Amino acid sequence: MPDTLKNLSLLLVEDHRQLAQSVLEYLEQQGAIVEYASEGNLAKELLREHHFDLILLDVMLPGDDGYAICHYLRTELTLDTPVIFLTARDQLEDKITGFEKGGDDYLVKPFALPELLARVQAQIRRNRGEVAPNVWRVADLELDPARQEVRREGKLLKLSPTAFRILRILMRESPRVVSREQLEQELWGDLVPDSDALRSHLYNLRKSVDKPFAQQLLETLPGVGFCVRVHSE
Repeated sequence: MPDTLKNLSLLLVEDHRQLAQSVLEYLEQQGAIVEYASEGNLAKELLREHHFDLILLDVMLPGDDGYAICHYLRTELTLDTPVIFLTARDQLEDKITGFEKGGDDYLVKPFALPELLARVQAQIRRNRGEVAPNVWRVADLELDPARQEVRREGKLLKLSPTAFRILRILMRESPRVVSREQLEQELWGDLVPDSDALRSHLYNLRKSVDKPFAQQLLETLPGVGFCVRVHSE
């Protein structure tokens, strides 16, 4: 099972029910959590209310078409969530329109499901900055995704696997705030252990990352989420 899809939240917007069912079942087999909408209004509602790691968006839909939904995502919601258009339109002008409206990729129907999977994986890696793994830095805190190492002031920190994953998510998104829902979904999908699990892991992470050092980098914003960033005075 590809690690790039495990516990990821995807939105599939497609009015062809048979195709939608095939795509949904295939992606769920790869470990993804897939929400489904068959028309534009429901898609907009889901986009307003939930976090998604990637959107698969049909162009020709009842009501607002896929281009309008993507434009709404970029301009009204101001989200940079990766969007892959799925469409039977194969003309160059259609593809250009898709990119102009904010799409990241364009897959022409009919397509093979393994190709769809490969394109989804590529967009996820690109959006997460994992195309070419490097060292992520916030102040004197460094995380090396390739070596699975964390250092602060040059000192190697010992983290549990879950604490490392949490820090990796927060540093990947830094200085943006990550909501509790997004963090739990990326860590555990729908199988969140219990209400105190995340709190315990964050407590241990803070002990390793912040407690021995003068400057606090891991921040909790009550009711909003968590982030790793340099605090402004």
